[in-house]
Amino acid sequence: MKYYIKLLRPKDWAKNLFLFVPPFFAKHIFTFSKIELLLAGFVAFSCVASSIYIINDYRDIEDDRKHPKKSQRPLASGKVKPSHAIIICIALVLAGCGFAYLANPGLEFLFVLGAYFIVNLAYSFGLKNIPILDMLILASGFVFRVKSGAIIAQVDSSEWLIIMTFLLALFMAIGKRRDDLILKEASGTEMRKSVKGYNLEYLNTMLGLFSAIIIVAYISYTQSPKTINRLGTYRLYYSSVFVIAGIMRYMQVVFVMKNAGSPTDILYKDRFIQVTILLWIISVYIILYLLPRTPIFI
Repeated sequence: MKYYIKLLRPKDWAKNLFLFVPPFFAKHIFTFSKIELLLAGFVAFSCVASSIYIINDYRDIEDDRKHPKKSQRPLASGKVKPSHAIIICIALVLAGCGFAYLANPGLEFLFVLGAYFIVNLAYSFGLKNIPILDMLILASGFVFRVKSGAIIAQVDSSEWLIIMTFLLALFMAIGKRRDDLILKEASGTEMRKSVKGYNLEYLNTMLGLFSAIIIVAYISYTQSPKTINRLGTYRLYYSSVFVIAGIMRYMQVVFVMKNAGSPTDILYKDRFIQVTILLWIISVYIILYLLPRTPIFI
C-alpha cells in the first residue's frame, strides 16, 4: 500500500497551499465558510495534481530508471503495475472534479482546474522536452493555484500577487533544472531531454537575475500605493527581510550545498527555510490582522 500512496506524491501537495494565499492577504483566511471551501479546493487540486504526477511517471518510466532518486518511484521500480496506476489516475480526476464542484458550484474553479490539467497533460506528452517552455509551464501551475484560491474565496488576486508567485515558482524551477544538469554531467546520462538547451553558466545567470527581480518585486508590492490603500498599512515592507533571507538560503542550497533537486524536498528538510517561511507568515499576519490601520496619504 505504501507504494500506491507514494505514487500520489503526497509530499508535493504542499504546493497546493498556494490556494490560501489570496484570502490570507485579503484578510479572509479565518472566515469559517471560506476555509471549508478552500479545503475542498485543496483536496480537488491535490487529486488532479496527483493524476498528472501519475501520467508523468508513466510516460517517464525508462528515463526515471536512469535517475539516482527517481528510479525509486513506484512505476520506475516496478512496485506498482502501470494498469493499476492508470485506474487510480482516472479515479483521481473524477474525485477532483467532484471536490471542485463542492468548492465552487459556479464552475469557475472547475474551469481553472481543467486548464491546469490540460496544460500539464501537454507538458507530460512532450512540452517538457522544450527548453525554457518546460520551466514556464511548471511555474504556471502555481499561478493556477493562486487564481483558484481567489475564485473559491471570492477575493481579488492582485497583479502583484500573480507576478510574484510566477517569479518565485520560475526561480525554483531554474534551480531544479540546474540540479538535473549537474546530475547529467556527473553521471554522463541525460535525465531530461530539455537539459540539452541549458548549460551551467546560463542557469547560474538566470538564478542570479530572478533572485534580484523577486526581491525588488516584493518590496515594490509592499510599497505600491494600491497595496497600501487596499490593505490599509504601509508596514508590509517589514516582512521583506524574511523574503530576502529565504532567497539567500535557497541560493546557498543551490551553489554551496549543491542540493537543489526538488523545492518540495528542500521545504520539508531545510530548517532555515522552514523557520524563515514561518516568520514571514507571522510577520504578515501581525501587520495585516493585529496592527491598527494606518492613515493613508495619496
